[in-house]
Amino acid sequence: MSPVPESEFFYPNKFGLITIKALEDVMGRNGLNAILNLAGLPKYIDGYPADNLEKGFNFSELSSLGIALEDMYGPRGGRGLALRAGRATFSDALKDFGALAGVGDLAFKVLPLQAKLRIGLPAMAKIFSQVSDQTTTVEEKDSEFIYTIHRCPVCWGRTDADKPVCFIATGLLQEGLKWISGGNEFRVNESKCHAMGDDVCEFVIQKEPLNS
Repeated sequence: MSPVPESEFFYPNKFGLITIKALEDVMGRNGLNAILNLAGLPKYIDGYPADNLEKGFNFSELSSLGIALEDMYGPRGGRGLALRAGRATFSDALKDFGALAGVGDLAFKVLPLQAKLRIGLPAMAKIFSQVSDQTTTVEEKDSEFIYTIHRCPVCWGRTDADKPVCFIATGLLQEGLKWISGGNEFRVNESKCHAMGDDVCEFVIQKEPLNS
């Protein structure tokens, strides 16, 4: 794979740590090491990113991990692993961030489902905008929410895709919605992607859960 150009944008080290540990959980240590080598990130084999909120995990590193998953396991296999890693990333750590802390409170839990989504989705977006260089907005429509990543680390530097590739972000959103809603699964469809030449990475989230 050709290297992804380094960006001037960063995730906190902790987000990189969470993602790499999530990949290790779903593919084992040997599988992870192979992916890190293929992604040009052997430095993380012996030492994972630090467990802090300093911005030190380059957007290009997350993008390289996604490409390596596709290269090693094929589009379908890579997609499945990236979705699982995205889900694990949320469930392992993001739910503990300040903007989402109140979502576990009893007062939140008794809200109607749509009110939970209306509060919880912008809270998720706010975390990324506050602690990383990812900028995210949420717009509500009649039957769906539009979750837009304006500066996306998952496909940073890619322009070669013929379909959306931000599966880590999709998985993260799926798990976030499940937690916010108290256990429901939602359809999350990436409708625009930087890697396809779009201006933004856009995710359409159906308001009605799949298990309704």
